[in-house]
Amino acid sequence: MMKGNEILQHLAHFHGSSQFYKIALLNTRYTEGINYLANAADCYWLVTDASVMAKSLNDKSRFLTIDFKRHPRTKEGPMATITYTDGNDMVFCTQEYGFTDFPLNKLRLYFVDNTLMLPSEY
Repeated sequence: MMKGNEILQHLAHFHGSSQFYKIALLNTRYTEGINYLANAADCYWLVTDASVMAKSLNDKSRFLTIDFKRHPRTKEGPMATITYTDGNDMVFCTQEYGFTDFPLNKLRLYFVDNTLMLPSEY
């Protein structure tokens, strides 16, 4: 697994996507940037979790933002959260994670037209 800063540097190079990948069981597409992220950070769990939740929220908004955020470790609080919004601060759902080995402190993804993507690929 690569370090967070190295991953962020590589993610900055993705603009648009000429190839799409698919989660067959969910019938969800994801972009080249998401594929790179999943491989570099070993986070296929994030791609799957985000896709499942975003698909369940699709009736609330055609455009969703997905924000991963790592929190300081405490006995009572979660280690990380993923928040799903309409991009205008309307929060639809927040998932809490008691453990994560995800190398980034924060990350934003978009879910549009059944496709998970980096903001730079929108």
